[in-house]
Amino acid sequence: MGHRLSKIVTRTGDKGDTGLGDGSRTGKDSARIEAIGTVDELNSCLGLLLAEQLPQPIRDELQAVQNDLFDLGGELAVPGHAIMSDQQVKRIEAQVEGLNRELEPLKEFILPGGTRAAALAHVARTVCRRAERRIVAVARNEQVGIVARIYLNRLSDLMFVIGRTLNRAAGSGDVQWKPGKNR
Repeated sequence: MGHRLSKIVTRTGDKGDTGLGDGSRTGKDSARIEAIGTVDELNSCLGLLLAEQLPQPIRDELQAVQNDLFDLGGELAVPGHAIMSDQQVKRIEAQVEGLNRELEPLKEFILPGGTRAAALAHVARTVCRRAERRIVAVARNEQVGIVARIYLNRLSDLMFVIGRTLNRAAGSGDVQWKPGKNR
């Protein structure tokens, strides 16, 4: 990587555009930059979740996901370039299956909440869903790898299961939705 990031203030984006990894420039409000920014926001949400006390296997997986999200951001930054792999998707799927196996089957929808860590996992889940929508929007007009979309779809499932797992580990369980509770 060398000294790629030695200069932070470049002034190259002062007029409202930014550079992509292939050397082209695009508006900071373009669908692609919106997707990159939302993936970055998701990564920051995971960083906040990682500031909590977490079981080591969950911590390890979230740190792996943060690296995956940098891969995804790199893929988005270079139009037509694929970085994400099926192996990353399979790892997420295995994590979902493994964690979910330890949970009680859902009989009702649950509310995002419980412990602080679980609530942060649910915030990350919702940002992940938004990142997925942003990538779908880019893909309507530009080339985006299908693995990137699949990865985010599976990652939102993982964040849901992690939220449930963290509540269970804390002894608080799921926060049940009570339909019509306030009618």
